[in-house]
Amino acid sequence: MHAADRRVTYAEMLEWPDDGRQYELYDGEAIVVPSPFPRHQRVAFNIAQLVGRHAEAAGGRVFHAPLDIVLSEYDVVQPDVVFFRDDRRHLVKDWEVTRAAPDLAVEVLSPGTESRDRGRKMALLARFGVPEYWIVDPAGETLEIYVLGGAGYELRIAARRGDEVASPTLAGLSFPTARVFAD
Repeated sequence: MHAADRRVTYAEMLEWPDDGRQYELYDGEAIVVPSPFPRHQRVAFNIAQLVGRHAEAAGGRVFHAPLDIVLSEYDVVQPDVVFFRDDRRHLVKDWEVTRAAPDLAVEVLSPGTESRDRGRKMALLARFGVPEYWIVDPAGETLEIYVLGGAGYELRIAARRGDEVASPTLAGLSFPTARVFAD
C-alpha cells in the first residue's frame, strides 16, 4: 500500500470550479486568501503607484494582486504588489501565467495573514530568490524592507510614517513613507 500524494498542483487548482475565492499554494497545501479590508487596499494601491512611478522612470513592470506567481507546481503566491526590473520584464507574458520570481514582492498585513506573510510566505519567497521583500503594516504605519542574504531575508530598513526610504536593491526607488499611508 502506498501513501497518496495529497498535495495540490497549480494545474489541479486551475480545474477547480470558480467559487469566488483566491488561493495560494504552499508545498501543495491550498490556503484561502481572505478578501482585504479597505485600508489594506488603499495602502496596497499607494505602494503600487509608488513602484509604478519607479517603473515609468527606470523601466520594468509592476502588478498588484490578484496575480498568480507560480514558483513551482506546488508553490503559488499572490503578493499584494510585485515588480520585475526592466531587464527581466520579458519573463512576464501578457497571456500566460507568471512563472518567474519577481525582483520585489510586497505584502500589506491583514489580521488574518500576518503570521503567514512573516512566516511561510517570507520563507518561500526567499527560497525562490526574490531579492527584496517588503512587509507593510497599515495599522502601525510601518514599512519593513528585507533583502535576501545568506540564510534568508535580513531586515535592512524599519521605517515609520514620516521617514524617507530607499530600496536597497532597486536604484532610484525612494519615497517618503507618508505617501504609503496617505488617505
